[in-house]
Amino acid sequence: MERSSVTPARVIKITVALAAVLAVTVIGATLVGSARIGFVQGLKGLFSAWQGNGAFLQPQERTILLSIRLPRVVFAGLVGAALSSAGVVFQALLRNPLADPYILGISGGAAVGAIISIVVIGSVPFCVPLLAFGGAIFTVLLVFVIGGTGRGLNSNTLLLAGVIVNAFFSAIIMFLVSLSGSADLHTITFWLMGDLSVVRPGEIALGGMLLAAGFFIVYAHARTLNMIVTGEETALQLGVEVEGVKIRLLVASSVITAAAVAFSGIIGFVGLIIPHIMRMLFGSDHRLLLPASFLFGASFLIIADTLARTIMPFTELPVGVITAICGAPYFIYLLRGRTV
Repeated sequence: MERSSVTPARVIKITVALAAVLAVTVIGATLVGSARIGFVQGLKGLFSAWQGNGAFLQPQERTILLSIRLPRVVFAGLVGAALSSAGVVFQALLRNPLADPYILGISGGAAVGAIISIVVIGSVPFCVPLLAFGGAIFTVLLVFVIGGTGRGLNSNTLLLAGVIVNAFFSAIIMFLVSLSGSADLHTITFWLMGDLSVVRPGEIALGGMLLAAGFFIVYAHARTLNMIVTGEETALQLGVEVEGVKIRLLVASSVITAAAVAFSGIIGFVGLIIPHIMRMLFGSDHRLLLPASFLFGASFLIIADTLARTIMPFTELPVGVITAICGAPYFIYLLRGRTV
């Protein structure tokens, strides 16, 4: 079936529909949990809280819904939106449909920073995300220095630089893990597999601001990104400053990814599969693909995290386990589709 061209009306229509899906997902995920709260009662409680009063809920139920579940759901949505949006940009600029937000080694640098904080410094508030964010940004700068050439940023060179840097950081991670005690191993393992269980209001606010700023920069270049994808020489002939746009988009997407990884750990496959699903449904025009991936990525990770915290009684899985179960088969499908 041939897709219709992207018009402002179509972008608004699909964006509103996906935003409605996200709103329903947020409400449903907030009402689901190990502590049983009636659906109608919880729905009335959320609506009354939105109006500014605390009717329909007991104090304990209000704490569970508004102070524990809802912040975690919002946090999962932010991380999912960040990884999906960054995945769209990396796949476009690196001309690699199998690229994800971690392809430049951001996850490895962030993991080194987080593990150093866990093993050396201990449980100091904001220390783990701060060092993880610093490690991710340092990795991006290092990859740009290694992969940069006199003629600008070459996609293949950046990919190779990312692989090399990530391999180096993987060795450092194994070294640090071997030195850590048993008490730290559980924390490190959950962080490396994605952990949304510890949510602080400050992290949500900071992550939301970084995501909003990065996405604004990326979406402002959506039309330009379409021209670059069709061919850099063509884009140059149309007056696009290709190298400058590429640097701005890579930096913005890297900052978005670094913020997501710093606060949530390494959650795989979200930035790989969501852009592909949205591209299959709505086409490759980034004026629609970016907001669609943003909203659907948020819904996807909210659902995955809800499953992670409810699928097994009396315990909680890292959300990365759920995303890997969903993403690994799809990755194999994409890989075989490119090789057969």
